[in-house]
Parts: sequence; C-alpha cells; structure tokens
Amino acid sequence: MMARLRVGVALLALAGLTACAAKGPEMETVDYVDLERFMGDWYVIANIPTFLEKGAHNAVETYALNDDGTVATTFTYRKGAFDGKLKQYNPKGFIRDDPSNALWGMRFIWPIKADYRVVYLDDNYTQTIIGRQKRDFVWIMARTPEISDEDYAKLRDFVADLGYDVSKLQKVPQSWSDQ
Repeated sequence: MMARLRVGVALLALAGLTACAAKGPEMETVDYVDLERFMGDWYVIANIPTFLEKGAHNAVETYALNDDGTVATTFTYRKGAFDGKLKQYNPKGFIRDDPSNALWGMRFIWPIKADYRVVYLDDNYTQTIIGRQKRDFVWIMARTPEISDEDYAKLRDFVADLGYDVSKLQKVPQSWSDQ
C-alpha cells in the first residue's frame, strides 16, 4: 500500500511539472497522425527518462484507440535488468489537437494531463519521437527493438535540433531473443 502511495505521489509530482512554464520556442508537432496506423507497439529505443524509467530494459509503449477517441496506453518494462521485475503503467491519452492528432494530453493521475507531442513520425510509421514543450523528457521509439546506427544518429540529431540536451539521452537496452 505504501509503495502505491509513493508511486502515486511521485506521478502526481511528475504530472505537476506540466504546470510549470514552457521552455524555449513552441515545439512543432508533425502535420498529421493517422491514429489507426499509430496504434500498436512502440519499442523505446532511447529517452531522457522520467524517474520511473531509469534503469528500464525492454521498454515498450502500446497504444489502442478507445471507442470514445481516447488512447488506452500500456507502458511495460523490466526494472534494472532483462530479468528484472516487470513494471506496467496505464496512462490514458487524450487527443488535444484535431485534425492533426499530434498533440496529446497523457493522464497518469486524474485530473492532470501531461504534455505529449508527436514531433517526428516517418512516412511508414516505423519510427517516432515524442517530445514535451518543456524539453525535459523525450522518447525515440520504433516498431522494432533495434534500429540502425545511421537512423539513431538522425533521430538523435533531430532531438538536439528541438533544443534538448542530448547528453542526457540514454539508449534503452532491448533484448527479445529469449522471450
């Protein structure tokens, strides 16, 4: 019970970060996200992690479109190692910018909706970058658990061009061969 309370308080503090002043110029989103194509599994390739994600292995974000237009989200990872404790969180996404579908509010704890922006999405919907206006957290994700070094460098440079401190960017270990 105390562990859940601590996680709840920590999530509330994280969500409270969204109320702070924005950092830098307005972060542009992609022009359009086809929500049905965007749904499904996204492997977290690299991120500037939140406190919950530090030490995450095999991190995967899964999206499913609800009938009411919200997005059911399941974030899973192994804590500290590939055989570490399985962690799962289920925030709910709210599309805030119709018709682009690229600006979301992500709610971990009611009523706060954290800023969540689709700032890069390749034409094939195989690689994406999710950013925040504050430029505090960022996620490079792909439909596969690994991407080429060339693709990673391109995406890292994109993150830097957004105004992030890429020295804080960490690759997320992914290994699915024995799963």
